[in-house]
Amino acid sequence: MNFCSACGKPVIQRIPDGDSRLRYVCDHCQTIHYQNPNIVAGVLPTHGSQVLLCRRAIEPRRGFWTLPAGFMENGETIDQAARRETVEEACARVGEMRLYQLFDLPHINQVHLFFRAELADLDYAVGVESLEVRLFEEHEIPWDHLAFRTVARTLECYYRDRIEQHFPIGHEYVAPMTVAPPIT
Repeated sequence: MNFCSACGKPVIQRIPDGDSRLRYVCDHCQTIHYQNPNIVAGVLPTHGSQVLLCRRAIEPRRGFWTLPAGFMENGETIDQAARRETVEEACARVGEMRLYQLFDLPHINQVHLFFRAELADLDYAVGVESLEVRLFEEHEIPWDHLAFRTVARTLECYYRDRIEQHFPIGHEYVAPMTVAPPIT
């Protein structure tokens, strides 16, 4: 950040009085610019034993499969964000939603939340951010072509929990990916 969004003057980084973290601060208007994690809200939409997935039409991970999810907007609840993303990406409506998985991704300043919900009907279609939308049985899931680790982990937990029909809320830390050096 170079300039204050309140007055347009240059900002500096310092620890404000009473704070413990380095922040962008405008010495002209005294605005402290806090930077907070982004929340990604999504749904694991099901129909019987099938799960609805969307093939991404946008970056990052264009062409890979995902659960309908996206960034929460100001002025909405996580429930509203998850429902909106399901409509935007899959033109689908879901019934009652239950919080299912929570992931902390501090290395990219994000928190991912996924709800479990049954599709309200089978009236789904390709949304503006999707190339394809379809229902998958467990053995059909394109595991090697899933867009994000949180999506893969949510599906893994779902299929594990589905056996007992017990769906506890999961909470996991997702570490940064490390890339192995090339073999020479």
